[in-house]
Amino acid sequence: MADRVYPSFKPATNGAIVYVLYRPHHPTFSVTNLKVLHLNVTSSSTINSKFDLNITAKNPNKKLDYIYDTITVSLLSNDIDIGDSTIPAFVQGKKDTTLLKVDITNTSNTLDSGSVSTLKMDLKRKSDIPLTIKIDTKVKAKMGGLKTPKVGIRVTCNGITATAPTGKTVATASTSASKCKVDIRIKIWKWTF
Repeated sequence: MADRVYPSFKPATNGAIVYVLYRPHHPTFSVTNLKVLHLNVTSSSTINSKFDLNITAKNPNKKLDYIYDTITVSLLSNDIDIGDSTIPAFVQGKKDTTLLKVDITNTSNTLDSGSVSTLKMDLKRKSDIPLTIKIDTKVKAKMGGLKTPKVGIRVTCNGITATAPTGKTVATASTSASKCKVDIRIKIWKWTF
């Protein structure tokens, strides 16, 4: 008589044990401050921009650390990329709040004609320009001597508006209505947080 083969529930059991013991929550992000130092479109349809961005990252967990890879930050207006930067890899301890300071610049992106017209129109109006911040990275959690595999996360921050600065005056964006949504980029982790 052939031996019966039973399905293994070890991964699910291990996941349940980790959840019960550590009660993990995903990190949270918020836009603390955004200053517009320079923003215009040149005659050759190239964006020339410079921003100072402060983002606060919080680890709400009491029993685990987060280990972040290098973080890519993109600043968009109406889906037009107007600046990019990176944040070096770092480790965030338990219940820690980390202030991330980023200089965002763009001096080389050439826009298509549709994007040029949209951005130039927004700048000419001298009214608030809608801005979106996108953050992409990979992160793993450390619980004692145990480390999880890396998973991708994307953070999208909306509800930010700013006006283009005039002359040497720095414009401060309005971030009071901003909200940042964290998306785990692998489905198996969605139930964990």
